[in-house]
Amino acid sequence: MRKKIALIGGGQIGQILAMLAAQKELGDIVILDVPGYANVCKGKALDLMEMAPHGNYDANIIGTSDYKDIEGADVVIVTAGKPREAGMTREDLLNVNIKIITEVANGVKQYAPKAFCIIVTNPLDAMVYVFHKVTGFPKHQVIGMAGTLDTARWRAFIAMELGVSVADVAGTVLGGHGPDMVPLPRLTTVGSVPLTEIATPEQIEKLVNRTREAGTEIVKLFGKGSAFFSPAWSAIVIAESYLKDKRRVLPCAALCEGEYGVNGLFIGVPCLISAKGMEKIFEIKLTEEEKAQFQKTIASVTKTVSECKI
Repeated sequence: MRKKIALIGGGQIGQILAMLAAQKELGDIVILDVPGYANVCKGKALDLMEMAPHGNYDANIIGTSDYKDIEGADVVIVTAGKPREAGMTREDLLNVNIKIITEVANGVKQYAPKAFCIIVTNPLDAMVYVFHKVTGFPKHQVIGMAGTLDTARWRAFIAMELGVSVADVAGTVLGGHGPDMVPLPRLTTVGSVPLTEIATPEQIEKLVNRTREAGTEIVKLFGKGSAFFSPAWSAIVIAESYLKDKRRVLPCAALCEGEYGVNGLFIGVPCLISAKGMEKIFEIKLTEEEKAQFQKTIASVTKTVSECKI
């Protein structure tokens, strides 16, 4: 019997998630969005079904606005939410998306209470916290996607800057999904060679800053809207590790309960993703400078979460 993947939100990221999940044959797929967008989701689902003969995949894909259709889902990936618009304050955006995530969380809790849940909606650190609080799901069952995306961007920028294969770049990014995130040049390698030995301090500083501002860079280029290819693939990497028990160690926003000196917050940290969900958090021994940076990102996430008032 195939696994079942529920995609909550049928926009740019949602439709790419559906295509990637189908191509990888991760399972049958449900694309869910609000009633006014249901027919669009149905159209996207049908389009993907019609692509299957050339895509050479077998998956049943449907679009819906009824949470009953996600019943029994093995994985839920949440992208639902509104982007920030002109004249909208950060608090306005937070309040709007809290309402959306609360509705989503209640639907998932009712119809897919055993699902492994991956949250993509921004502001990520706050939305995964709200989802967890509303559902009451255990920590191994809820994760935020951001760290996997931030690390992919870090690796991509290094490969672009040095003119090397991205496959040979290894590294990680800790912390919140924002300008205070913490790339770790000290622990980053290119073909097992430390980054600090093959890149200048000026190059490394530029790479760190670009990674921290990566989302904003894309928004400025688009003029309207935000990234969708890279966030979708990042979420699929996490889902695939769970569904196939690949036991990948991926940086994700996980609920820390003492790790890194953090309690009760979802923070980007290296996680073991297995068939058990978020099975384990790995702690990295940080330098004093890295600890100071990490404390700064914790302060930012704490402030955002406190504004949720939940």
